[in-house]
Amino acid sequence: MSRLDSMLRRLAAQRDGLNWAARLISDLPGDVADLGLGNGRTYDHLREILPDRRIWVIDRSLNCHPSCVPPKEDFLEGEAGPMLELLAEKGVKLALAHYDFGFGVKDQDVAEAARLSPAIAKVMAPGGILVSGQPLVGFTPLQGPETIAPDRYLFYRHDGEN
Repeated sequence: MSRLDSMLRRLAAQRDGLNWAARLISDLPGDVADLGLGNGRTYDHLREILPDRRIWVIDRSLNCHPSCVPPKEDFLEGEAGPMLELLAEKGVKLALAHYDFGFGVKDQDVAEAARLSPAIAKVMAPGGILVSGQPLVGFTPLQGPETIAPDRYLFYRHDGEN
């Protein structure tokens, strides 16, 4: 598969997975988080499909398209671990989180996702849904939408108490 085809497949999986997750959380109270803003495409989509939810954004730096800049009070700039701790201290509970942190090196990305999983769990609402490009630990795996090939994108529910 060409890199272009792979990217198109990843973007379609992201969109389909987020739309699916948004339906799952329709009756679940809580905020939303985009963990890894990048150029802002996913954040922009979350704003569109969940207009009544507060969307927290965490990234090392603000480098997105100008049309996708989150409100200053919702953007947490810095390393993910401390920013997740800040959300936990504020008492934030997430009904939905999209995990898209990465260095672009698979082994590093998997290790980072595992390291951050406990901090993410602290801010997830019981029953909250996670949509992730990397494997997370400590959450219940879910079968995502039928339109997404297995292991192309990963889906989880937080069954823990908070």
